[in-house]
Amino acid sequence: MVQFQLLWEYFKQYMKARLEYRWDFISQFFTDLMSQAINLVFILVVFGHTQHLGGWSRYEVIFIYGYFLIPWAVFTSFFNLWGFNDKYIIRGELDRVLTRPVHSLVQVIMESMAPESLMGVLTGSIVMGWAVWHLPLDWAWYDPLLFIMFVLGGVAVYAGIYVALTSISLYSDSKSDIQPIVYNIGTYGRYPVNIYSKIIQFVLTWILPFAFVGFYPASYLLGNGDWKVYAMLTPVIGAVFFSLGLYSWNRGIENYKGAGS
Repeated sequence: MVQFQLLWEYFKQYMKARLEYRWDFISQFFTDLMSQAINLVFILVVFGHTQHLGGWSRYEVIFIYGYFLIPWAVFTSFFNLWGFNDKYIIRGELDRVLTRPVHSLVQVIMESMAPESLMGVLTGSIVMGWAVWHLPLDWAWYDPLLFIMFVLGGVAVYAGIYVALTSISLYSDSKSDIQPIVYNIGTYGRYPVNIYSKIIQFVLTWILPFAFVGFYPASYLLGNGDWKVYAMLTPVIGAVFFSLGLYSWNRGIENYKGAGS
């Protein structure tokens, strides 16, 4: 309960600060929207030259992409860790965080969150809705519950991986180029995994399991039973990778020597 109260207080302060510069807030929203629109146009261009992609129709691929946007939006809203090294390590802000009783990762997350990115949930829902309108889907009563479970599992996958990558900064104050590379790999999860080679499929499933963020859950919601087992593993994979990320963070905090040391 205390954590949620702190989250609410941080959220209010964040919105006050952001709304001081309303046009900047609005422009960022439209920039994100344009980026998502470009990716959607890319899919439409591809299907302008073919009827199927790896056995998937145009609207099935659009559905997968729309679904992917939802866990991605939640992740980027609450795990906005891109500038962690500069702010918390190089400028020494982590020392301040460590003097407070709340867990250090919770504080960093609350201070770095970007709630405006949650608009991606709406965008993803609209894209999914457009695809569903053209697809003969027949969902059971429990599918919305599975949908929520899948989304949370996907968020946990992303969060675990990026928390683990961020924790590398706790051992060294030098910048790392790993995150951009992993980000590029993560975009593969927004498309059907069977269009890639076996090696990439293995990486996206068991090494950097971004296929659990988009493709596997979406394929189940599309009624494709070929990847049903993988879809059901989404919450498990999410819990495993988030636990690994949290473990890496805690070990890094134990190793952290403080600014200027």
